Amino acid sequence: MTEQAEKPFLYVVVCAAGIASGVGGLITGAQARNWEVGVIATPVAAGGFFDTEAVAAQTGRPVRSAWRTPADPRPFPPPDAVAVAPATFNTVNKWAAGIADTLALGTLCEAAGLGIPVAALPCVAGALAAHPAYRDSVARLRGMGVRFGEPYNGEARPDGSRPDFGWERALDLIEPL
Repeated sequence: MTEQAEKPFLYVVVCAAGIASGVGGLITGAQARNWEVGVIATPVAAGGFFDTEAVAAQTGRPVRSAWRTPADPRPFPPPDAVAVAPATFNTVNKWAAGIADTLALGTLCEAAGLGIPVAALPCVAGALAAHPAYRDSVARLRGMGVRFGEPYNGEARPDGSRPDFGWERALDLIEPL
């Protein structure tokens, strides 16, 4: 068995939030912790929220956002864990409802049934996080075993700066396997 095949495989699901452009930090952190990484993006996220070519170069694998046909080979091995970062309001609510209308959501819905560890780093504005559907969705996903990091709302500090998004917190939540 090659050294690469011995490494655990992490799926990183990227949703459409402004901070998605920093997903390379999660990939770098995962690779430093001996993970192989494959990125699955929501269609909107893949449409310009991060540099898909740079991420593909960093992981050595294509960024996926569309379903493959049954005849197409699987571009990623099965995951040992999944990290959703940033996890948006839309994705959290659809995921909790079992809606699998994109590859990203299908992957998340399937992970629960397979018992794969999943970490979610929500990036949701305060007004949306207060919505009862969102609160119910987070509770339902927690009940399914999803491990949530602290919510990030991206609100500016008094000095105009924004807090850093804790990308590597996702890795802390899934380790040790």
